[in-house]
Amino acid sequence: MKNDTPGAEGGSKHFILHPSALILHFKSRWFVICLLTLITTGLLLGYFLDAELIESFRSLVPSRVLTAFILFMMSFSLDSRQLKSSFKAPAPVVWACVCNFGLIPLLALPLMNLQQTPDFRIGLMIAASVPCTLAGASVWTRRAGGNDAVSLLTTLLTNTACFVLTPLWLQLGTGREVPLDMVDLTWRLLLVVLLPILLGQLVRRPASAAEFATTNKTQIGVAAQSCILFLVFSSACLGGVQLKSSGISTQVIAIAVVWLSCIGLHLVAMAVAWTGGGLFRFERRDRIAASIAGSQKTLPIGVYLATDLQTFGGPEVVDGMPVPFAVFPILMFHASQLFIDTLIADRMVRASKEVK
Repeated sequence: MKNDTPGAEGGSKHFILHPSALILHFKSRWFVICLLTLITTGLLLGYFLDAELIESFRSLVPSRVLTAFILFMMSFSLDSRQLKSSFKAPAPVVWACVCNFGLIPLLALPLMNLQQTPDFRIGLMIAASVPCTLAGASVWTRRAGGNDAVSLLTTLLTNTACFVLTPLWLQLGTGREVPLDMVDLTWRLLLVVLLPILLGQLVRRPASAAEFATTNKTQIGVAAQSCILFLVFSSACLGGVQLKSSGISTQVIAIAVVWLSCIGLHLVAMAVAWTGGGLFRFERRDRIAASIAGSQKTLPIGVYLATDLQTFGGPEVVDGMPVPFAVFPILMFHASQLFIDTLIADRMVRASKEVK
């Protein structure tokens, strides 16, 4: 008699996803899921609701204040005591910084010519010109079995230098279209980026504060990422408002080109960082860290630059017209790197086990 018991040999197989598995999956992917959900919801609300209502909502929390708060929390949660080994052997960190702040913006310059709207040209250059992500690089490096001290130092160095290097790259890439005040932009990034990062590390110095930050690192990270999601949602709402009067919703090719450009920049930078690490004879753990930190880009600084009224979010940016969709390439770059690096990090772990 044939056994029809589920899972029995020769019988029918039924796969039931247990609720605990769903919860675990959401915990590991919650930021990406919320990111995609809020972008879609924001676009729909912005499209169907009154523009004045959307603008009053966006003005509740100025983007520069929220960005500074996010960077302060992220910096406060970073344990800089583990950086000693990276200072003793700084070559992987230097290589990661060169790839992140040199190679990616350089590759973005010719890709700007492929973009079919001013918004996407400017947005792509903003995404390429911002520093390494504050939390993500170390998280994914650790997940891949890499040296997270290398990724951490790369994060701190690129974010510290961004108030000088980001305006230079933006001037080089967008100067023909956007009249940038280099001094003003440098000063804004110094106040919004560098100062909160330094304050975060300074507040962390007392032993009690460091213990609190270490114990509650996950909660602090969730709070910071939730603030990022608010920035993204408000930006998507503004994008929805602009969809009413813009034909960009029909430009599928333009969206595909800029998204592929973001993915290409990330993957090429990662491949170059990995290959270069091999040529420089870095240890495997250092190559992993350099490839991840050398290719990841931060979200809050990019969103700030694209949406702040006194930078690229003003009403008269290119030929007297706004560029509300400049924020989209930043969102695309970040969402793509989360998916891609998760797959690559898991593959690196399997490869490391095979090497052993």
